[in-house]
Amino acid sequence: MSKSDSQHKAQAAQSMPLIQGYEVVIGFETHAQLLTKSKIFSRASTHFGAEPNTQACAVDLALPGALPVMNKRAVECAIRLGLALGSHVAHRSIFARKNYFYPDLPKGYQISQFEIPVVQGGEISFFVGTTPKTVRLVRAHLEEDAGKSLHENFIGMSGIDLNRAGTPLLEIVTEPDMRSSQEAVAYAKELHKIVTWIQICDGNMQEGSFRCDANVSVRKPGEPLGTRREIKNLNSFKFMQQAIDFEVLWQIEQLEEGRAIEQATVLFDPETGETRSMRTKEDAADYRYFPDPDLPPLVIAPEWIKEIQNSMPELPRSMAERFVNTYGLPAYDATTLTQSPQMAHYFEATVKACGQAKLASNWIMGELSRKLNEENVLIERCPISAAQLGEIISNISKGEISNNSGKVVLEALWASPTTGVAELIAAKGLKQVNDSAALEKIIDEVLAANADNVAQYKAGKEKAFNALIGQAMKASKGQANPQQLTELLKKKLA
Repeated sequence: MSKSDSQHKAQAAQSMPLIQGYEVVIGFETHAQLLTKSKIFSRASTHFGAEPNTQACAVDLALPGALPVMNKRAVECAIRLGLALGSHVAHRSIFARKNYFYPDLPKGYQISQFEIPVVQGGEISFFVGTTPKTVRLVRAHLEEDAGKSLHENFIGMSGIDLNRAGTPLLEIVTEPDMRSSQEAVAYAKELHKIVTWIQICDGNMQEGSFRCDANVSVRKPGEPLGTRREIKNLNSFKFMQQAIDFEVLWQIEQLEEGRAIEQATVLFDPETGETRSMRTKEDAADYRYFPDPDLPPLVIAPEWIKEIQNSMPELPRSMAERFVNTYGLPAYDATTLTQSPQMAHYFEATVKACGQAKLASNWIMGELSRKLNEENVLIERCPISAAQLGEIISNISKGEISNNSGKVVLEALWASPTTGVAELIAAKGLKQVNDSAALEKIIDEVLAANADNVAQYKAGKEKAFNALIGQAMKASKGQANPQQLTELLKKKLA
């Protein structure tokens, strides 16, 4: 066993939660639809939402004499993913025919990769809450999508839409490294972030651009891997967690009652919250893979890989490390702020405006994110600019306004983003009183009117001090600088 494998197993053991005495084991297969204008082996459009069967050509249907031709952009997408995940990009890979019968698979086989995939190995690191986790990848291979069976609006029949047939996919396969539904969802979110970050997939789960299959099994600690069941086509992170949680408890219940788990493909029903078996799960031998005679080996020149490497954006993990080193942020903050390029750029622009990295992080992760979630708005459409948020933070750090007043300004800016920050502070009377003489006058009046609290404080009752601070803040209409007020009051009572 290699040192890295030993470290990985130690990490897995430390994070392993047991459910009713069982260890949960999860691996993922994710189909990412690639951002290409045409299909993987033909020039038919990949545009979503077209009328059924209007975007399937002779190549997609494998009509006699029609030959597939590789889409260069699809290969570029695969290379970009391999570079992003620290994988090996094979200089020579093979396409195979995966044979099976299904109504929406017009050729009777799917062109995929089997023995030699284009992307091999790699890993994805992420946080589960505040706990770091790494999942190893087995491979990512190029393949074509099948069509789609339509069951709605057909009485006793199903329709077939072949628009999706031939759409380019990357199937990304992990080792069975996840030990809970929380880890599985965190992994899926991280992968989703990466493929959208490097612009190889739009990540639209509702339209099927990012589809996850979870292979779930359970076992007693230390025992061999249990029989897995594959939950197909999980198209939301919420349903993903619900499906895995149900499947885990179902498998444990079966084993506890003495029943064997049969390898199967299952579907999740969001209405019942349950998984149900769709078919017995096939193994690789059942698909009778063999090299596709119509496609030569895919050969990728090292110079092309280097060219793509030079065009890659700064990756989220590298950017998070830079945020830690440059701005002194905690690793959790840095990871959260690199959830999307837009959020990362917003953060850096805010820091540029105010010079306060940790305060900028706190406000973006806190009040701004709360408001974005409340209004269901993406940060790239935030009505408050990074410069405006930076100005709010600058006013707080200089003691011009309080933190609570900053929240008032943020709310007001959201409603009226063209109004200046300084104008809002003045209009709402939020400017803090920092004048020592004015604050001393307020304190003197409060002490004279609250002799009992003064006596209680001098008798050792700390709560009396808080009461005096409260009275002073009230007298200043909330505009006194709290820190300065506290220091002056302590001096008066000394």
